[in-house]
Amino acid sequence: MKQLLIKLRACTEALEWAGNKTWEEVYNTCHRGDWLLWLHYRTNKEDLQVRTLAKGHCANTVRYLMQDERSLKAVDTAIAFGEGRATREELDAAAYAADAAAYAADTDAAAYAADTDAATAAADAANVNVAYYAAAYAGDAAARAAAARAAAAAYAAARDARTKNQKETADIVRKYIPIEFWNVNKMVDEIKIEKEVNNG
Repeated sequence: MKQLLIKLRACTEALEWAGNKTWEEVYNTCHRGDWLLWLHYRTNKEDLQVRTLAKGHCANTVRYLMQDERSLKAVDTAIAFGEGRATREELDAAAYAADAAAYAADTDAAAYAADTDAATAAADAANVNVAYYAAAYAGDAAARAAAARAAAAAYAAARDARTKNQKETADIVRKYIPIEFWNVNKMVDEIKIEKEVNNG
């Protein structure tokens, strides 16, 4: 598994965490939804519908922070697309509108920091070209919300909120993308054969 992650250019933190784990161990114990979505995109690029469903549900974890209807619609459209109830055109339109909402939240001095991340999570859930950021921004939004509510313990509260949301989004990815849907074992086997040929 480690050789596959190296070939796919996983980040150092993910490589260190994965260590010598098997694919099954990585899948079952990964504590970050954004890492799982990233890996799914790299190994199952064609599975857009199921990945969008998972991204939509990841972004939905911070729905309560979203203040713009365009963000809410993007999350709903991502989930609807994942369930086969929305077209690709509707998904693209929702992503475009949500990008505008995220930009507005980012440039509005009165906007909450958490709303910026939540809006970005919504936009990324609907954006088919973004592999995994919906889960990452969901974690950031939860972290910033905790920090805003607990200024005295901002660092600890933000870290705890982010960690909790990362685990929640990892569980969401596992729920909507079961292990048998992944091409990882096939790719690991291909690397082993390639290595044997090169060494033989």
